[in-house]
Amino acid sequence: MDSDFFEAMSDVAPLPGRHSRRVDTHAGEKPAEPTPAQLERREAALGNRQPKVDPNPLTLAEVPQLKPRDMLEWKKDGVQNEVFARLKSARYPIEGSLDLHRLTVKEARAEVHRFFALADAKRWRTVLIAHGRGEYSATPARLKSYLAFWLRELPQVIAFHSADRRHGGTGAVLVLLKKSAQAKEHTRESYGLKSDPEQAGENSPR
Repeated sequence: MDSDFFEAMSDVAPLPGRHSRRVDTHAGEKPAEPTPAQLERREAALGNRQPKVDPNPLTLAEVPQLKPRDMLEWKKDGVQNEVFARLKSARYPIEGSLDLHRLTVKEARAEVHRFFALADAKRWRTVLIAHGRGEYSATPARLKSYLAFWLRELPQVIAFHSADRRHGGTGAVLVLLKKSAQAKEHTRESYGLKSDPEQAGENSPR
């Protein structure tokens, strides 16, 4: 009887073990490519993933806290007093403006970074930024405080001053930017200057 049983079962293949794994693929078909997420996890596990670099240099750390009606005023060394006085009295034409009202600090940081990239591309010299005073905010003048700090971090900013009343007073700021290389050359030619081009470009009146 046993010989009959074994003869009947001779062409039956054993079932795979409990822990074995079988992958069915069609003949000639390549295994599926790993997804971007799987590749990223693999690189992270191997320690090969490089940290992402934030192109925005503006800080999100705590900054000196101002009061809502504080006057903003600052200029780089070398900027002539006459140039700063013209900015203060809004005698330069405003070529671009940005409104930061109702934005969070993080949102404002991104907008300021984009705005000054645009200003560079368009070669603007004077811009107006409305930041508000934040008198009724949980932290009064929080956004104003950050903007005052950010403007000093931007290499193209050479001076700024709180706006005159018609442009928003202490709730806005007028910002003076570096001249482009082309504008500096034009200034040198206009004034017949052949000396320090950087000084001539930033300090001479328009």
